[in-house]
Amino acid sequence: MRANQKVKEMPTSKKPSHGVTDEVRKILSYYESDNPGTKANICRILMTGKLAGTGKMVILPVDQGFEHGPARSFAVNPDAYDPHYHYQLAIDSGCNAYAAPLGALEAGADTFAGAIPLILKINSSNSLISAKDQSVNGSVQDALRLGCSAIGFTIYPGSEFMLEQQEEIRELSEQAKDVGIATVVWSYIRGPKISKDGETAIDMIAYGAHMAAQLGAHIIKVKLPTDHLELPEAKKVYEERKIPIKTQAERVRHIMQSSFNGRRLVVFSGGATKDEDSVYEDARAIYEGGGNGSIIGRNCFQRPRDESLAMLDKIMDIYLGKDA
Repeated sequence: MRANQKVKEMPTSKKPSHGVTDEVRKILSYYESDNPGTKANICRILMTGKLAGTGKMVILPVDQGFEHGPARSFAVNPDAYDPHYHYQLAIDSGCNAYAAPLGALEAGADTFAGAIPLILKINSSNSLISAKDQSVNGSVQDALRLGCSAIGFTIYPGSEFMLEQQEEIRELSEQAKDVGIATVVWSYIRGPKISKDGETAIDMIAYGAHMAAQLGAHIIKVKLPTDHLELPEAKKVYEERKIPIKTQAERVRHIMQSSFNGRRLVVFSGGATKDEDSVYEDARAIYEGGGNGSIIGRNCFQRPRDESLAMLDKIMDIYLGKDA
């Protein structure tokens, strides 16, 4: 080909997708500032497991041992003391990714290398202190070394440590994006001026999700909100504008709206262990409200393996529209 001869461009509609679905390509287009490496890692998460290509996700997170202690987390299902158990559960169930702190990922990094996208949970709280804060226990370099697709980080909007946490994730996310790794932000409302009901209030969860989006998160994790309104200034707006928040699906839809109008991926926490029907009811509300899925830990690994697999399978069927 001559030096000045241009390669003929293929029309956009006919460009090869290389196995990536239109839905995932649309989602990737929302991340307009990211390099190909970061987009590839987001794509890898979205194109893995039973929900591959749908834009929906189920992620298995196992950081509870660090946060609550081993017996409280795993004694109900002793197999779960072994980090390999969680890797295998995430793989066999068809999850999109597995998230855990540094030590747990290191314990299975070689055996399960390349088997499932990994999220390194870089900071963690623990039950030995009362402060609403988390220590930073891993690094972006650790995530690279372990082949992770993303780092995970918790912020506590409303905490007295909130500003420091925001500055920490800004720096860590910048480092991660520079080397092509995505960022997942756990945004949990907590603090001395917030009531217990306020931790899951719709106005507060929406605010926390929006904060995570503004901090540069690619994937946002929040709790499912209630219809409680915590802040008087916000309550006035919700009532004046008649923002629909009566049903769980309406509240999920509002969280998505608050996350750049759906331009950021949002997954919802499974919360404390509950009965199976409640777990499925939550998933149906997330599906109906347009959420991207669930990040569900204790409700899986604290059950026997067969029960966990069956429950995850049904949750994924709900997100596939097969059991809504």
